[in-house]
Amino acid sequence: MDKEKALVVFQSKKIRRIWLYDEWWFSVVDVVEALTDSPTPRQYWGKIKDREFKSLQLSPIWVQLKLEAEDGKLRITDCANTKAIFRIIQSIPSKKAEPFKRWLAEVGYDRVQEIDNPELAQKRMKEIYRAKGYSDDWIEKRVRGIAVRDELTDEWKKRGVSEEKEYAILTAEISKATFGMTPSEYKEFKGLAKENLRDHMNDLELIFTMLGERVSTEITRQEDAQGYIEVEGAAKRGGRVAGNARKEAERELGRSVATKENYLLEPEKKMKLERKKKG
Repeated sequence: MDKEKALVVFQSKKIRRIWLYDEWWFSVVDVVEALTDSPTPRQYWGKIKDREFKSLQLSPIWVQLKLEAEDGKLRITDCANTKAIFRIIQSIPSKKAEPFKRWLAEVGYDRVQEIDNPELAQKRMKEIYRAKGYSDDWIEKRVRGIAVRDELTDEWKKRGVSEEKEYAILTAEISKATFGMTPSEYKEFKGLAKENLRDHMNDLELIFTMLGERVSTEITRQEDAQGYIEVEGAAKRGGRVAGNARKEAERELGRSVATKENYLLEPEKKMKLERKKKG
């Protein structure tokens, strides 16, 4: 790629980008620096990730790609497409936000109306997971799980639950009832640190996660739960339904649904775990 095209400037701030999946992907750290003038943009971005995504178990909207660093070497960098950058901007208090959006529409995406196209967004999400090496079967479950999760949080929002901390607590209640572990406990169980838990679940783990959240949504609607207390009750019961189903499945399978496996494991470690499971 022409290096001149891979570097753009917003108000004297250089922003790296790379062409992938038929669109531009921008360095998130560079965008954060341009919007905030922070002397430590990486730390600033790290706090946003923790607050807006990891604590709520939301799927990352960025990917890690190699971009040229100041020393001329290619280094792994968090990158996001135009739609994702628009979402990230919402989490950054900056007077430059609006002019940056207009600038971004010009240099990043000449079809801004497609930002709200859910089919296009889903297609690109699948492409990202596929590029990371996930199977098509797993990707379909992961994407479906995201839709189930979004429907649940939308329902919570309609019923007066809007605080991020409350979302995290409700999510933990469903997970605890479903798997006997909160998301943070589950991540520790799998040996994960800052990674998104659901990106490291196998098919069964994803299915029971979806079941707990889907049943919680249905109970919330059926009983017209209002306010945090009533919504919390529905969440606990939805998780309990999934938990009972998980226990029944485990009795039939003769093994635990929750596993220590994750997609960070090297092939040799995965083989050892498989052998250990088989006895």
